[in-house]
Amino acid sequence: MQQSTREFGQEKEQQACAYLTNQGLELINQNYQCKVGEIDLIMRDKETLVFVEVRFRNQANYGDGLESVTRNKQRKIIRTAQYYLLTNKQYQDDPCRFDVVAIAPQKIDWIKDAFWVKY
Repeated sequence: MQQSTREFGQEKEQQACAYLTNQGLELINQNYQCKVGEIDLIMRDKETLVFVEVRFRNQANYGDGLESVTRNKQRKIIRTAQYYLLTNKQYQDDPCRFDVVAIAPQKIDWIKDAFWVKY
């Protein structure tokens, strides 16, 4: 039986979560969804709240996982993170960062501070 796209995505998110947990991060929320969008993983790295986008690339022909996080995707993640902070006031004063975990068949790349919020 073939895995659905959703199941495959969840498997890769679990893989990324396990990797980040082994690096010392703590899972706060997985697959956070709201009317604005979705964030794959929300984690804590010491006192920093980390919003993580997980990307998988089976082949490099279409660029790597980081390259697939377009400016539009970044804006959507940022808006979703802002909504999360509005509805979870205990994190409003915490420093935040946006990371990407790019998973390829033979490796995992963790890109800290993959993009920023510009004021």
